[in-house]
Amino acid sequence: MNETPIAIHKNGFLDKQITTRQLIFIVLLFLCLTPWITPPIAVLMGLIVAQFIGHPFLHLNQKATTLLLQISVVGLGFGMNVTSAFTASKQGVVLTIISIIGTLLLGTILGKVFKIEKKIAHLIACGTAICGGSAIATIAPVIEAEEKEISMALGTIFILNAAALFIFPALGHYFALNETQFGMWCAIAIHDTSSVVGAASKYGPHALEVATTVKLARALWIIPVALGSSVMLKNKTSKIRIPWFICFFIAAVAVNTYVPGISHVAPLLVSISKTGLILTLFLISAGLSTKVLKEVGVRPLLQGVILWVFVSGATLWAVFTFV
Repeated sequence: MNETPIAIHKNGFLDKQITTRQLIFIVLLFLCLTPWITPPIAVLMGLIVAQFIGHPFLHLNQKATTLLLQISVVGLGFGMNVTSAFTASKQGVVLTIISIIGTLLLGTILGKVFKIEKKIAHLIACGTAICGGSAIATIAPVIEAEEKEISMALGTIFILNAAALFIFPALGHYFALNETQFGMWCAIAIHDTSSVVGAASKYGPHALEVATTVKLARALWIIPVALGSSVMLKNKTSKIRIPWFICFFIAAVAVNTYVPGISHVAPLLVSISKTGLILTLFLISAGLSTKVLKEVGVRPLLQGVILWVFVSGATLWAVFTFV
């Protein structure tokens, strides 16, 4: 798309210039703040932007999406209760442990079978096993992964996240999952927290509560997996970043449960948080350009798809059987 400058005047003086695609992008950002845009629509809009005009602020995208996601997840805590959140996370702990170990083992095997570079295969396995891009961002410096290796792993995970927003709610209704089952399933089988929340929020409020608590409990496994990664790939110098925002989420749940006055503003905070997550999904998908898709390559994508199908299928069976 042509980078046509659009002048913005103030008091008769030229202040700055923005391009047409920047203006379009900003308009779409504001559109994501309206009630008409759902998580799947936000992803679709982002993908269209990525393919046809490109993300004009791509250099800011990672920091913006990380901060937005963390703030939004904390805000969702004001819509949850300590007792129900604890019950949901307790129910999912066994499935979480089994799925993480199984995914990491299968990911290692697939990496060797497809002859994928060890660090790329490990990052994709960790992203699938725990919490997508957040896990990759945490573990990448621990194993001293290069930028290209990180981008290939992130690209694989983000492509599957975008697909999950459309596929999982449809399959949930097809298999007649109740909200507890669906929340548990998508928390374990969908990679990123943003996509988990996006899919669960369309399924129902209880599905959202279960999915969020189980997913964040799962995210705590970043720490032991990162420690194991440093030993396995022989790097003991890098620091491990702890996801502190989970502590703020727990605090928000506690405040919502035990502070009576918060009930007057809690619904507004939850509503703002859901909008923030929609905005996050748009920004993430807007970064999935053709260049990113090409950089991923067939073999890493195949590894990611097989892992995803394995986790999704096994978790769906477990949810039907035990939940």
